[in-house]
Amino acid sequence: MSRPGPAVRVERLGFSYPGRRAPVLQGLSLAVAVGERVAVLGANGSGKTTFALHLNGLLELQSGRIEIHGRPLAPDTLRAIRREVGLVFQDPDDQLFMSTVGEDVAFGPANLGVAGDALEGVARQALGRVGAEALIDRAPHHLSEGEKRRVALATVLAMHPGVLVLDEPTSGLDPAGTRELAELLPTLDNTQIIVTHDLPFALA
Repeated sequence: MSRPGPAVRVERLGFSYPGRRAPVLQGLSLAVAVGERVAVLGANGSGKTTFALHLNGLLELQSGRIEIHGRPLAPDTLRAIRREVGLVFQDPDDQLFMSTVGEDVAFGPANLGVAGDALEGVARQALGRVGAEALIDRAPHHLSEGEKRRVALATVLAMHPGVLVLDEPTSGLDPAGTRELAELLPTLDNTQIIVTHDLPFALA
């Protein structure tokens, strides 16, 4: 089903952390078209992660407005928007907590009622999209950083989000892992917002 308007619209977003005199975000506005890939660049501490955490409501709006496919972010839409906006955290260990990769990837769909062969199929499909289906029976803590990145991405893709937000996706990756990720992302059909301070990666 086609969705009218931009995938993401942010209007005059502002946010301040308690105890900080200056706001982290002030008057931030942007629109991201459906299917577009956008890099959000900035130095460490510039508010990039704060912005990312707003997009699926992990930080409560203080000022401004966020719309996802025309639906405003609000308490009564939060559940639906969190299904639509998949956030891959900067540290993949924050998303990997089960005994096996397959269990991690299946966790979200299982909570939506998917079960049995269908659940295994969803997990395998998500892992296949990131080239990691062979890892399905592995323990997450035995994976390399690059493998963890792929699996963390698969846990989000298993929920079929329309919008994919990646927070500093090259953090901890060696050059080969960074190159693999740069080659992987264009193969995904989600709208993508890539938060990074890594200019060469953004250009790639």
